[in-house]
Amino acid sequence: MTSDTSILQTDSINLLKQLIATPSFSKEEQNTADILEQFLLKHGAKPYVYLNNIWAKSKYFDSNKPTILLNSHHDTVKPNKGYTLDPFSPIEKEGKLFGLGSNDAGGCLVSLIAVFLYFYGKEDLKYNFIIAATAEEEISGNNGIEALLPHMDKIDFGIVGEPTLMNMLQEKKEIIQSIKL
Repeated sequence: MTSDTSILQTDSINLLKQLIATPSFSKEEQNTADILEQFLLKHGAKPYVYLNNIWAKSKYFDSNKPTILLNSHHDTVKPNKGYTLDPFSPIEKEGKLFGLGSNDAGGCLVSLIAVFLYFYGKEDLKYNFIIAATAEEEISGNNGIEALLPHMDKIDFGIVGEPTLMNMLQEKKEIIQSIKL
């Protein structure tokens, strides 16, 4: 478990750079799933894998406590012709990190992973945490969060890292509503 926040910050930025440099188009997320699994293992968490989804639970998970899901996706769309930089080269420019997936949703994902790892080994929290790095979000595919939810513990509420104003398709609204708040 990483307790030093400066190390966690540096490791998280490096993770985002790895994710940018690794193509992860929807239905082709195996390589980023492997990177995420190894990152969680390196930081002392015990990740679970289902399809190309990676998730982990708090070290002191207690089914009697409410559970917070931290979720974002690691798949990307293919770069469009208007891309002016190499989409798979993480470029730092003017204090920002550029590359395919850096905003949607790599930055969100690594931030949520950092939060999860910060709290991972803390005892006596009022809540459990589950981190879920999910696949196929960009295509509203069936092998992402929809497939993963039945394999996870009961979730009381979630924080979803997604920079698109949370405008979900109707079927995804139904999935989220099925999570007992």
